[in-house]
Amino acid sequence: MSLYTRFLSLRLRLLELFRLSRIQPVLLWAVLIGLLGAFSTFLFREAIAGLQWLFTRHPGSMVGMAMQLNPTARLWLPTIGGLVAGLLLAWARRVSAERRSDYMEAIAVGDGHLPVRHSLLRSVSSLFSVASGGSIGREGSMVQLSALIASVLGSRLRLDRPQLRLLVACGAAAGVTSAYNTPLAASLFVSEIVLGSIAIDTLGPMLLASVVANVTMRALPNYHPVYAMPTFAGLQGLQVLWCVPLGLFVGAMAPFFLRTLAAGKRLFESLSLPLPIRLAVGGFLVGAISVWVPQVWGNGYSVVNSLLHQPWLWSSVLLVLVTKVLATTLTTGSGAVGGVFTPTLFVGAALGWLFGAAAMVILPAQGVLPSAFAVVGMGAFLAATTGAPLMAIFMIFEMTLSDQVVLPLMVACVIAFWVARNFGGGRWMYEVVTQRNREEQERTRLEGQTMADLVQPADTVLTLDDSVSAVMQMFFKYPVKYVYLVDSKGWYQGVVSLKDVSEALTRDPLIATQAVAPFLKSGEIPVLLPAYSLSEGLTQFMQHFGERLPVVHSHEQPLLMGVVHKSAILETFSVLGRQPAAVASSSLNRDNKP
Repeated sequence: MSLYTRFLSLRLRLLELFRLSRIQPVLLWAVLIGLLGAFSTFLFREAIAGLQWLFTRHPGSMVGMAMQLNPTARLWLPTIGGLVAGLLLAWARRVSAERRSDYMEAIAVGDGHLPVRHSLLRSVSSLFSVASGGSIGREGSMVQLSALIASVLGSRLRLDRPQLRLLVACGAAAGVTSAYNTPLAASLFVSEIVLGSIAIDTLGPMLLASVVANVTMRALPNYHPVYAMPTFAGLQGLQVLWCVPLGLFVGAMAPFFLRTLAAGKRLFESLSLPLPIRLAVGGFLVGAISVWVPQVWGNGYSVVNSLLHQPWLWSSVLLVLVTKVLATTLTTGSGAVGGVFTPTLFVGAALGWLFGAAAMVILPAQGVLPSAFAVVGMGAFLAATTGAPLMAIFMIFEMTLSDQVVLPLMVACVIAFWVARNFGGGRWMYEVVTQRNREEQERTRLEGQTMADLVQPADTVLTLDDSVSAVMQMFFKYPVKYVYLVDSKGWYQGVVSLKDVSEALTRDPLIATQAVAPFLKSGEIPVLLPAYSLSEGLTQFMQHFGERLPVVHSHEQPLLMGVVHKSAILETFSVLGRQPAAVASSSLNRDNKP
């Protein structure tokens, strides 16, 4: 027996000995994942800095690097970087990837496994896109690498599917923490956006991994917060009311931002260019913009820091905002790998700053600086684009470490979220959230269905005056056991069964010429009403073993509207993820109560 096999056997014995749950062992590995996630983020960050120095011999932020380059270098560096990144992505596509390559999909709907070579090639591609001036965030690959480490470790430990998915979620939380120094918001990011729920069984291990990652990052060289937040002393008392129109404004802008990003992807896909050429074209266009506006390079965090601490002209902020959105659209639309989380924070800060500048013009006596609105705008726009207001509130709070920012954030984030939700067409930044909301809307629609929504034409219908021969022809044409009979008004009267007619014809064949009315049975099978719910309809089927039941307008006016098939009800319950038998049983018990 190998040492590795002995280790797995010992682990199982310890679980049985201490009666640990399936989630508790993940706590131990979450500590290691937090440590490894921080190191992977540190190495990725240092690799970006190394490539920047190799390309330009200029350290520092991407914007600072762009300003020190001549216009020709600004044009061609993103082009060459995009070409190299595209070649790496094309290579990654040739690599067999049987499992989902995105950590969100692996956690939310997958089994937690991430393909190693595919993920590493995509991360290296992102490295070249970011280091060459692409208008994209570096946090995407940082989180992906941390989640990949968790996936590899969990696979080696042979964790089952729920444990592996949770461990990969811990890796993602550690990656977000390492990128933004916000352990609580990072855990909420994975819970709200990726998992779609907040539960202590899953939140606990992620919090532990995030704390370890944060402590580790602070101990590593060259540590500094991503955003140098100013002391937040604005928006007090009635000034908080300014956050209402700010939330409305930012929430209305969020769908336009997301639609712009989606339009960029559709545009590049319509060009039908090879992937490397497509990324090179995107890099060239970003480089062309940077010849006049170098602030479009990078993820935008240095520009945000400048907005928070230095005076700007509103026209300059507007120019940088428009060109930055365009550059981000070109970079992501071309297919570059990276995150849009940080560019989203920049857009929110710029929108908040412009709102604050307008507020100062309208009511100059308030004395609130635009930088205060920029801070709140970051959180509000983040909530409106991600669909995770709680995460957005805690992220800005952790960045500022000011309790005075919480109340304005709560107002602006909640309003922005609801505006974007109601007018955004169900689109969010992350596809997993969009898909989850679509499924939730579909479940809500299905739960509200009645028998009227499931009615199909009743083909086997005859009148009381039709002959037995006509009934038999109907039975020969359709594989059914009952034919429905209606009167001259179309009102449902009952059924004629195949068994009764067949036995009668066997005894006396001359009956075929007679009317079918004597064979009518009015109470043979239950009937459905259009207003019956799914559970009420299924309850009626529990009293009848057939596949279909007739639907009548009402008991007083039993106009035959059609039939409902049992399979349609069962299929709806299957989509809802509920047990039809249990629902029908509870419905019967409820109906039988005095």
